[in-house]
Amino acid sequence: MSKLDNDGMKSAEPVRLDKWLWYARFFKTRSLATKFISSGKLRIDGQIVNKPHRQTQIGHVLTFVLVEHARVIKIVDFGGRRGPAPEAQTLYEDLAPLPPRNQKDDSELRRLDFESRERGTGRPTKRERRDTVKLKDPLSSA
Repeated sequence: MSKLDNDGMKSAEPVRLDKWLWYARFFKTRSLATKFISSGKLRIDGQIVNKPHRQTQIGHVLTFVLVEHARVIKIVDFGGRRGPAPEAQTLYEDLAPLPPRNQKDDSELRRLDFESRERGTGRPTKRERRDTVKLKDPLSSA
């Protein structure tokens, strides 16, 4: 949480690591953040951390894997509350942004998948189903 001191400057009060991850909306609940940190899957400046009560500092770089994506986050500010997502995004700088999803790859995968059907074409006919079974296992007699 940032407060103004006597000179009108911001003075940063450190926040617990689990609380900060919850404020920054990386985890839905604080207990999930605590469990994640305790599992030893989070690094601060390259060192493994397994204590959720560790104090954060501005400039720390957090590295962790969340939902199959490696996240590299630099702490920019401490939050005073768990606010809306735009407010939470001001608390950190993403050093490794997620790559944009390529829609061409998805369409090529669908084209190669012989079982996929266009939306709205209904269920496959008996003949189409048998052809699919033959493609999967040519030795079967469907």
